[in-house]
Amino acid sequence: MKIEDYIRTIPDFPEPGIMFRDVTTLFNDPRGFRMAIDMLLHPFAGERIDRVAGIEARGFILGGAIAHQLSVGFVPIRKKGKLPWKTIEQDYTLEYGTATVEVHEDAFVKGERVLIVDDLIATGGTAEAGIKLVRQLGGTIAGCAFIVDLPDLGGRKRLEELDAPVHALCSFGGH
Repeated sequence: MKIEDYIRTIPDFPEPGIMFRDVTTLFNDPRGFRMAIDMLLHPFAGERIDRVAGIEARGFILGGAIAHQLSVGFVPIRKKGKLPWKTIEQDYTLEYGTATVEVHEDAFVKGERVLIVDDLIATGGTAEAGIKLVRQLGGTIAGCAFIVDLPDLGGRKRLEELDAPVHALCSFGGH
């Protein structure tokens, strides 16, 4: 089976015209989940990765598993107000406004190579915010890894313009 075969598509969610790509079916299948983690890691084999940063919320699931495989630390990139200590924040644009993500101010050490992980890249706004947070603390982006790319929404191009290598396991047209 291919990764796409493990992903459920739900039409008209959360609103009419949207084809929601549900990766929980992939997470629920032991073989599919293991395959996804291995495939997300593959392009970075042999590279120095010091930390994995996962974007809330499904990026926590993937990032934790990848950090475990690499024997490195994991950093959550969280929605504003969810972290208990001193944070730095980065705003990003949504379809109808802005949102903010944060990390603890001591999440990365200058010069660390960081792999950013999430389930899906659409417009790339959240991942871009994560890249800016890592760089603000002196980290370097080793890459960004996603299960699904929605290329029609331009996120990959947006991140590549920031000199962030992008790896996605599959893509679906539309949004």
